[in-house]
Amino acid sequence: MRTYLIRGALAVAVVIVVAASAAAQSGIIRGKVVDAQGQVVDGATVQIEGTDGRQQKAETKTNRQGEFQQIGLQSGNYNVTVSKGNLKQALRANITQGKPAELAFQLAPSSGLSPEEAKSMAAVQELAKASVSALNAGRTDEAIKGFTDIVAKVPTCADCYYNLGVAYVKTMRFDDAEAAYKKVIELRPESADAWTGLANVYNSQKKFDLASQASAQAAKFAGAGGAAPSADAQYNQGVILWNAGKYAEAKTQFEAAVKADPNMAMAYYQLGMANLNLGLIPDARAAFTGYLKAAPNGEKAAEVQGFLKQLPQ
Repeated sequence: MRTYLIRGALAVAVVIVVAASAAAQSGIIRGKVVDAQGQVVDGATVQIEGTDGRQQKAETKTNRQGEFQQIGLQSGNYNVTVSKGNLKQALRANITQGKPAELAFQLAPSSGLSPEEAKSMAAVQELAKASVSALNAGRTDEAIKGFTDIVAKVPTCADCYYNLGVAYVKTMRFDDAEAAYKKVIELRPESADAWTGLANVYNSQKKFDLASQASAQAAKFAGAGGAAPSADAQYNQGVILWNAGKYAEAKTQFEAAVKADPNMAMAYYQLGMANLNLGLIPDARAAFTGYLKAAPNGEKAAEVQGFLKQLPQ
């Protein structure tokens, strides 16, 4: 089960470099906006406002290359504010005729924060790392406390709620896990991982109808953008249908899973079991043979070999 580090609220960091370029007839502000990974930011709003009593204002947006330009500005001092979503920071810039102001913006976790805010954010990041380590090491109580403390300070930390869900499942606290996964979905409705976690919670509680619905959502969002649902999503849906006694529907999901990932041994095993329950002996033999090919020394290998010896040719 994968875990995540906290992604804290970002602010906009601005570095201003005034470059001497070719003379122009009017003042120019131009620049580029990138994120913390250096990728361009399209559609950021850039607001420019004079501070010398002239009340000159202008507004523009970054293009697909993350760039913007505003011309026709009088000489003087300006506040330049860049915003994207809840990210915002203003910096002063000086405009002189013939010398455009070149601005470089970067979205980074601690940019634009006060020293106190930066210190608090750093502490949250360290707690997140420690909590992830605790979860991976099996210290679930420690992880739960850490992530609970984080969401008290950063209530929009979807990754923290997801990790809480994982930890609660490990401690069999299914009601708490359900609430945690639902909180992730509230913050990120298209999170396939959260829908899968919720499906597993319902499956553990034998709420098979709810599990099937959640798993279907997981498959839908895992396949968003035109891609087919992942093998894992299809396998999970098959298991839920199997547990609900819907063997024909489960068979369809397991077939899709092995098609998506021909090395998914457990999907072959479950497909063989579904075929057995449906009386499809040749299909069962083929599926069990697929298991042995994918995992000749797998945990089910001895059992599968026994089936193949007993099943008629």
